[in-house]
Amino acid sequence: LGLSGPPGAGKSTFIECFGKMLTERKHKVSVLAVDPSSSTSGGSLLGDKTRMTELSRDMNAYIRPSPTSGTLGGVTRTTNEAILLCEGGGYDVVLVETVGVGQSEFAVADMVDMFILLLPPAGGDELQGIKRGIIEMADLVAINKADGDLVVAARRIQAEYTSAMKLLRKRSRVWRPKV
Repeated sequence: LGLSGPPGAGKSTFIECFGKMLTERKHKVSVLAVDPSSSTSGGSLLGDKTRMTELSRDMNAYIRPSPTSGTLGGVTRTTNEAILLCEGGGYDVVLVETVGVGQSEFAVADMVDMFILLLPPAGGDELQGIKRGIIEMADLVAINKADGDLVVAARRIQAEYTSAMKLLRKRSRVWRPKV
């Protein structure tokens, strides 16, 4: 599964909760987390693993943070090969977390079985949803952080994206993207 979304959408938190649920169900989970690299120093924080403290201690989970090292598209130059290595190593679920992305960073969509776009409740209006690019590549749009005071905003954005997705050309004849 490829997971993408804007910075602050809660990708790492979602992956930790989802990953823990999967390992509790006896799955072996691999997380390939991609962090942006500095164009100035070339360095990368690689901090996603620190946001997944419980999952990182789980014996049925493997988390590998990697820098983009200047690669565009939200992934690294070797993400596809890393997915294959994880599958060959016995991990039956591989989650690829892209860098916090915009509308054109969706290279992961061609590397995975399902591409999930996580959006916060304040993720824009219907006009944002009909922009071409990352939205039309998504197999599933998940409105994250949809609790407390944000429930109403989350339901509104869900309705707007559901409506907007109907205007997009379908990538598959058998799957209709869900919001």
